[in-house]
Amino acid sequence: MSTIADIQTKKVRKPNRDRLVLSIIGYTTLTVLALFCIFPFILVVSSSLSEESTIIEKGFQLIPSKFSTEAYGLLFKYPAEMLRAYGVTISVTVIGTVLGLFLTSMTAYVLSRSDFKWRGKFSFFFFFTTLFSGGLVPSYLLIINFLHLKDTLMVLILPMMLNVFYIIVMKSFMSSIPDAITESAKIDGAGDFRIFLQLIVPLSKPALATIGLFIALAYWNDWYNALLYISKSELMPLQYYLYKMLGNMDGMRKAMMASGAVVNSDLPTESLKMAMTIVATGPILLAYPFIQKYFVQGLTVGAVKG
Repeated sequence: MSTIADIQTKKVRKPNRDRLVLSIIGYTTLTVLALFCIFPFILVVSSSLSEESTIIEKGFQLIPSKFSTEAYGLLFKYPAEMLRAYGVTISVTVIGTVLGLFLTSMTAYVLSRSDFKWRGKFSFFFFFTTLFSGGLVPSYLLIINFLHLKDTLMVLILPMMLNVFYIIVMKSFMSSIPDAITESAKIDGAGDFRIFLQLIVPLSKPALATIGLFIALAYWNDWYNALLYISKSELMPLQYYLYKMLGNMDGMRKAMMASGAVVNSDLPTESLKMAMTIVATGPILLAYPFIQKYFVQGLTVGAVKG
């Protein structure tokens, strides 16, 4: 006959065994998913370090059969231009992210306030812009003829400064902050701007980190605005600089083929594309680990609160 101690031991062992099995399944699944996620990145790095002839003959490989840094040598053939493009992109990303995050959070805070009389009308105004827009031609004429922003850094910052989706997510997050916090601050004599900076902003760090990452990625990957509004080489951002370099190489190959000249098959076209991917995405990947702990929390809370 089992004693009470034996029964309790069996009850303890079963949850521990179930927890162990669940942990094994969970870690195995996450490991497999992580391998699937990192596989394309390893393939890109390997291809960027492969000879062009090997890629044409055998395709993309996880381990280069013939190691070559020719693509990176061609990419950094003019280091001053590359560094200048990096500088423009970093400047635009930092300035645009700070200003965009500040304006987005301020707008979201106002729309989340229940005592704001015109909250519904302003919310409809913002939401309306997600359904209808003026289009490319009116935007181009506004920026070129009226704002006179052509060939300036501001033309790379202003068009992307506010995003209605980010405002909605931030508003949903701020709506979850108890009204008692702002009310107690008002009783103590704090104004709206002070409440926003000293209370709302610190409590909204997860949402700010999440939206900040989205804004930074948008600025970092932008090349279309530069294509439309930038003609000076010293103002070209990194993405547009790489886009033009690849376009020039493709144009050179087509011109040689049209003229009947022999095209050099060792010209690193495919490996250059992979090297461009590494150069363009590497720096922004380094910033992700610093805000990773806020990312999931901010996105989840902002998505389910309403």
